[in-house]
Amino acid sequence: MVLLRDAELARAFDHASGTYDRMTSASPGYHRHLRRSARRLALPGLGVGRSVLDLGCGTGASTAALLRAAPLASVTAVDASAGMLARARSKAWSGRVTFVHASVEGMARSGVTGPYDAVFAAYLFRNVADPDAVLGQVRDVLRPGGRLAVHEFALGGRAVDRALWSVVMGTVVLPWGRRHGDGALYRHLYRSVLDFDTAGAFADRLRRAGFADVRVLPQPGWQTGITHTFVATRP
Repeated sequence: MVLLRDAELARAFDHASGTYDRMTSASPGYHRHLRRSARRLALPGLGVGRSVLDLGCGTGASTAALLRAAPLASVTAVDASAGMLARARSKAWSGRVTFVHASVEGMARSGVTGPYDAVFAAYLFRNVADPDAVLGQVRDVLRPGGRLAVHEFALGGRAVDRALWSVVMGTVVLPWGRRHGDGALYRHLYRSVLDFDTAGAFADRLRRAGFADVRVLPQPGWQTGITHTFVATRP
């Protein structure tokens, strides 16, 4: 299948936004793993005085994880889907966050220029047309010494990882998408993981983009070998 991109992908997320939280909450460890990745940013002092950019915030699950890890940080949350962003804005903690409706490629035109002390990007990079260009933008908005944490489905490279991903998607997620009229989106999300970098390849991509101290940290449970946190710094 041809993956959805740009405005077409944003519209698909708009349509799915009303049921998206129910679907993700059914995944064991979904929110716990996001919180683990947010903690891996290792922002000192509960984030006091720190500015953090949440790229591709969706319905705000990643934003909530950041606020748990760094409750005193200033958070800017960006997403290209108006529907997903509306869901994030509706949550009780939204007054503590600045929300911006923009694609990551167009965030500078929307005034998101930094510099930021940290960037958090969950489930983003496999959904952009040019990951290298977006990594360049991320590097530009980070201050020197700033930290990046990427929480992403990036398979470990073993056949069993691909097989488990296909079983979970085929038996749970794809039927959910069809039942709610979002089949095209969930087929995209299934395929985007199979077509994306392995964990090692994405770590190499980060290094080529100029990031230092790159580490690949697995998530526990059934997602070991499927979901990873990538942490890095801007020199």
